[in-house]
Amino acid sequence: MDLELKDKRAVVLGASRGLGAAIAKELADEGARVLGVSRSPGEGLDWPMLAVDLAEPDAAKKIAAHARSELGGVDILVNNSGGPVPSTAHDTDASQMLEAAQPMLLAITELTRLVLPDMRAAGFGRILTVTSSGVREPIPGLALSNTIRAAVHGWMKTLAKEVAMDGVTVNLLMPGQVDTDRLRALHQNIADQAGVDREVIVSKAIENIPVGRIGEPREFGAVAAFLASPRASYVTGLEIPIDGGFLRS
Repeated sequence: MDLELKDKRAVVLGASRGLGAAIAKELADEGARVLGVSRSPGEGLDWPMLAVDLAEPDAAKKIAAHARSELGGVDILVNNSGGPVPSTAHDTDASQMLEAAQPMLLAITELTRLVLPDMRAAGFGRILTVTSSGVREPIPGLALSNTIRAAVHGWMKTLAKEVAMDGVTVNLLMPGQVDTDRLRALHQNIADQAGVDREVIVSKAIENIPVGRIGEPREFGAVAAFLASPRASYVTGLEIPIDGGFLRS
């Protein structure tokens, strides 16, 4: 299937590794012009990178300005922020919540707002936001992530209805157990607390996944590429789990 992505201009956050890199690769392979964004510039990638930390108050403005300068605008925006440190709800104070909200909520909603006018004027736009299955079924020990990503869902789903008539779609992708550095670190943290090898935790995780394995980043990227394409013009406002059937709700 031709996804009709040739020469579409895409900005992918967190594109130096993990799920962001997987999405950027799929888009680039389909002919899109990709600009990656990450705290570090990354090495050996097939797309140019802009080094910006989403924790900076002016991160969104920097990214939007660079995208306009380098690409002439944005057709596809992939919001993908790193996850916060593990935390419990009863030990998370207001300062920690505000610190995590800057890169995970404020930066991506502001960046989305900044690129929207050109999308609406052109009659085409794709906004994809990577969050977590914890939005639907809160993950123990990830209170900050569960809370802030739920706020992201509320904002994006509200936006989806506002811009649908303009040819702009807005969808949310909820990864489950996908093989990334982030997942390995989370598994290791759980293993350390339990005093067992990481492989024990991985095996237990797989027991709860109907397809019987951890997902591959390329599988996640392929779903994102389709939703970013003109082919997916009738798909908007959805929260899509890519988790091998893990979520029961």
